[in-house]
Amino acid sequence: MHIAPFDDPYVSPAIQVDPVSRLFPSLAFYARTLAIVCEAAWRTRGGYSMAQWAADSQTFMRRAEAAGVRFVIENASAYAKLDGPCVVVANHMSTMETFCLPGILAPHKPVAYVLKRSLTRYPVFNRVVNAIEPIAVDRVNPREDFKTVMDEGQERLARGISVIVFPQTTRTPGLDRSAFNTIGIKLAKKAGVPVLPLALKTDAWGVGSLIKDYGFIRPELPVRFCFGEPIRVDGAGRNEHEEVMEFIHWKLEAWKTA
Repeated sequence: MHIAPFDDPYVSPAIQVDPVSRLFPSLAFYARTLAIVCEAAWRTRGGYSMAQWAADSQTFMRRAEAAGVRFVIENASAYAKLDGPCVVVANHMSTMETFCLPGILAPHKPVAYVLKRSLTRYPVFNRVVNAIEPIAVDRVNPREDFKTVMDEGQERLARGISVIVFPQTTRTPGLDRSAFNTIGIKLAKKAGVPVLPLALKTDAWGVGSLIKDYGFIRPELPVRFCFGEPIRVDGAGRNEHEEVMEFIHWKLEAWKTA
């Protein structure tokens, strides 16, 4: 199965949104999202490939667009042009990026997430998550989590699978430098692969007050992804870590007035 990548840059086309989606954007969005998750989970019964994951992610994005959400993707070619895998290091704002990044990246080269183990136990959704070789951490014992990411991350990278890391761990509307750890930089250095910075703004999918994964959908807020240029890690990696954070910081600042 060949999955065509998005244009670079990509901006969602103008779409006539139906009345239900205009009046009840959250309802329309979650109904479409539930449908694609159930469809994807059903397909895992016969095996689930990276190409199928990318296709389902793109289907999710198309259905989100039909519900009024708009996407802007910049410089994804920085990933496409790499001659091998990398560690993608990004800020973490909502559940949206988890659904979108396979459709943006996997048409070029395979990817795997570092994610919390609880996601591998969600009803229905767990069938998809467990089919795509995630690196699951418990976020209870930092030392054990670090070992898991180092060991399993190097194994994925050795097989040509890029690893997506959200060092902030907790979803936040901005960049919390104090919580933005260096695990992505350390994994890249250990494996001898570049780091690819990613700034994202996905607060169109809100964080819920009772259940974090189910907040209000705000289609008036564009969903943005911007990739930086690959960075090779030399020495201790402190400068490279600062460079990644600066890239994300300035993109988030620029998007405030965009």
